[in-house]
Amino acid sequence: MRQIINCKKQDNPLINKKLREVSVEEGLSIATELFQILNQRGDGIGLAANQVGIDAQVAVVNVREPLVLINPKVISKEHEIDYYEGCLSYPKDGKHTKRYRDIHIQTAQEQSGWLFSGAPNPSDARGTWEEEKKNEDDTQLRLLESICVQHEIDHLNGITIHDRENKPKPVVSTKKFGRNELVTIKRNDAVKVLKYKKAKPFLDDGWAIN
Repeated sequence: MRQIINCKKQDNPLINKKLREVSVEEGLSIATELFQILNQRGDGIGLAANQVGIDAQVAVVNVREPLVLINPKVISKEHEIDYYEGCLSYPKDGKHTKRYRDIHIQTAQEQSGWLFSGAPNPSDARGTWEEEKKNEDDTQLRLLESICVQHEIDHLNGITIHDRENKPKPVVSTKKFGRNELVTIKRNDAVKVLKYKKAKPFLDDGWAIN
């Protein structure tokens, strides 16, 4: 059985290449192998053909249900979001990426297209805590499925999470600090007190002076 190529340790000439389109019959055969590899790994929710060295526009996703994407194309996308995601080809190297909450795609076997949306369902009436929690969990799963589909389609077009990385803009302070002056920097709930010369790389990575 093929193995997922770790691009941090091994060269994969297909990882940045747009893959060839295939017939539905060939695509389904490749998808069967991809599901087998994904199930054997047990730690992923999606896999594209080039991640295992196959030049074919085929990917599989398994979040809410098994999905096969053959020659997929994004028809439309809405509601840009920032999302932190990982990749089996780059283990332990997750990135913040620019994604979309809602996407409409077309595949070789679904010409009418599929809509994936992470939007809350307005028909979900407020109920018990258990019902609300279930609705919230379902919304998160649908969003994860939408992100995963986008991730795998990117792979088929030779695009990785490094290409999609949503790098924070450096924080520019109007106050002048001495190189050895202590400053307090913060990002979300994390706080550090450092000399300004050591804090500068953190500021370039999106931290702010508190």
